[in-house]
Amino acid sequence: MAPRPEIDRSELRAGMRLAVAVSGGADSVGLLRALVDCAPQIGLVLAVAHVHHGIRGADADEDARFVAELASELGLESYLHRVDTPGVAKEKRETIEEAARGLRYGWFRELLAEGKADVVATAHTLDDQAETVVHRMLRGAWTEGLGGIHPVVRCARGVIVRPFLETRRAEIRAWLKETEQAWREDASNEDPAHTRNRIRRELLPRLAEFNPQIAEQLAHMATIARDEETWWEAEMARVLPSLVLPGRAVRGGGRAVSTRPDEGSVGMELERLRALAPAVRRRVLRAAAEQLGCGLNFEQTRRLMAMCEAAGTRKQQLSAELRAEKTARELRLVRSSGDEAKGVALGPIAVAIPGGATGLGVTLRVTLTADPGPGSVAAALLRAPRAGDRVHLRYTRGAKPLKEIFERMNVEADARRTWPVLEWQGRIVWMKDVAVENEPGIPFSVEQVGTKKSP
Repeated sequence: MAPRPEIDRSELRAGMRLAVAVSGGADSVGLLRALVDCAPQIGLVLAVAHVHHGIRGADADEDARFVAELASELGLESYLHRVDTPGVAKEKRETIEEAARGLRYGWFRELLAEGKADVVATAHTLDDQAETVVHRMLRGAWTEGLGGIHPVVRCARGVIVRPFLETRRAEIRAWLKETEQAWREDASNEDPAHTRNRIRRELLPRLAEFNPQIAEQLAHMATIARDEETWWEAEMARVLPSLVLPGRAVRGGGRAVSTRPDEGSVGMELERLRALAPAVRRRVLRAAAEQLGCGLNFEQTRRLMAMCEAAGTRKQQLSAELRAEKTARELRLVRSSGDEAKGVALGPIAVAIPGGATGLGVTLRVTLTADPGPGSVAAALLRAPRAGDRVHLRYTRGAKPLKEIFERMNVEADARRTWPVLEWQGRIVWMKDVAVENEPGIPFSVEQVGTKKSP
């Protein structure tokens, strides 16, 4: 008889309210049934969470019905969330898969924030982990990307866990068949138009001919990569402040920083760079570019590594916005769009709260949503992007460089230079056509007049 698949209980505690994300597929149905079996032992209060993505017509309706009936049979409360994935994908210029994931995880975070659950469990398996690692490897990910799916995602309130991340998909299906538990099949999982499906159906089976344990090995690689990244994050936090300095060195000591909003630069002492091991130097160069809001690919990083050693190379244009300059003492990275020289007004424009302003092609209205307490609320600034800007998108972990956001939106380089953002107390709280995370402590909402409200 097929045994019940093991689940990771390390984040589960007595009394927790746990919402199980159930699509209706075998993995999520298996996770639900496994958690139902062990919930009394742990002391969990279970509920079922299902997202209707609005992309598969009658099949999606049937999935929702199946999940609701299964929850009812098990005596569990169920939540149904309907979203317009195609509409959101078009609005944000994302793929259907990206938009669906963002909407799904956004709702999970809402369940946690609203106190309807302490934990949300998703049914990612070891096979999903292997597919993710291969997918990112094919796209040229750095080590952090090879960390794959994280077992635990800590949110502002509560956590998202993956209790099946060390379990094979075949084990789950075998157990469901043994217990005669039905599930739903998603036809889109067979569509060869999706790269991930081809990895699952074609590439991994081929790799398994060379190593039958390839999925496990890839999952091990992800674990190692995540642990490595945790160490590197701490190491970079220690190294960078004294090594990557803003602006340029000036005669007599000190540093000069550009006041132009479309330009920024950082400098690194060449002697110190050359003394670093290649692994550390590579990380430092990438981190330096990220401070300017730019990402480096492998070839750009390789060119910078060589520039540290080469005697003759003094300047290199790494991208349309980023260039490297070398003096006798320093390697500098400079990000500049040059728009102010062309007469483009890039702000900043003071925006009263409550109040509004017009500039950079938009008109904003700012409305108080909470009592700010005694005194007035400091004005915000409507401006163009600056070097080093980062934005915390809704439904994502942490702030991301604007360059990465623009690439996902397919925004042309010229448009990026005058793309309006609203800064308040040192953080970007609104950005055109982007859903910015509503972080605690912001007592107002922002609306672009004449368009849909932008959170």
